[in-house]
Amino acid sequence: MKILLLDKNHPLITEQLLAKNFVLEEDFTSSYDEVCHIIENYDGIIIRSRIPLDRNFLEKGKNLKFIARVGAGMENIDVEAAQQLGIQLINSPEGNRDSVAEHVVGMLLILMNRLFIASQEVKNGIWKREENRGDELLGKTVGLIGYGNMGKATAKRFSGFGCKVIFHDILPNLSDEFATQVTLEELKGTADIISLHIPLTAETHYLIDEKFISEMKNNFYFINTARGKNVETKYLVEGLKSGKVKGACLDVLEYEKSSFEHLETENDDLKFLLESEKVIVTPHIAGWTHQSKEKLAQVIVDKIVASYC
Repeated sequence: MKILLLDKNHPLITEQLLAKNFVLEEDFTSSYDEVCHIIENYDGIIIRSRIPLDRNFLEKGKNLKFIARVGAGMENIDVEAAQQLGIQLINSPEGNRDSVAEHVVGMLLILMNRLFIASQEVKNGIWKREENRGDELLGKTVGLIGYGNMGKATAKRFSGFGCKVIFHDILPNLSDEFATQVTLEELKGTADIISLHIPLTAETHYLIDEKFISEMKNNFYFINTARGKNVETKYLVEGLKSGKVKGACLDVLEYEKSSFEHLETENDDLKFLLESEKVIVTPHIAGWTHQSKEKLAQVIVDKIVASYC
């Protein structure tokens, strides 16, 4: 089988697939149109996020048997078209679920305990104790939206802090030893912390909007390591200003480029997020540890080998 690699990934992908007699070619620079002209020559593609694989692209890939995305989200692929064309879709959420879960807890601990703020103050000769009192996780109710690989790994961490963990998911009967499944209404009625672990779809686009925030019974902390466009930022900012949202941990932003390489929009809402002491922002790195880079790649290789060797 002939496979085209469109993004740089861990070298184990190349090493292990070559050892299994796959033919690999790399193209990390060609444009969408340029790749469209050659894609019919390949049986498979391995990608991250550089090029969107829409229906036009997939129809030109007349010999494509699979698309493997090194990561979890599949929003840059026309999933419906791929299924209609009989192209297998492979991803690797198992590879960075632990990285994401640790990032969620890490950001929240920093925010709730004012660790970054207090550290910077002390480094600048400012010694404030009363102003830097923290807020404990113990006893809080954590509401997870989405209970796949990321949600389950996150629930396991929060349960170790003595939190009550609940979750909402579109699939039924997912409760386990770490978290209890509830309706979205019950989650809104009891959660002190909301953390998103969902893909970006038509149904989840702007899931967190003015209505969602207003329907939360408690003032709450908000965490997003999923996709930026799951959140309508202007209403999150309004919630932060009013105190309804006590603080936000954002690894993803509505204003990211689709390839996640940088921000492509600047506005007053983004300016507020970047300047607020109530907000921690990181550059889409929750699933981006040294360990996850290798694990993501290994999961992809294992799935390709299982299907085509």
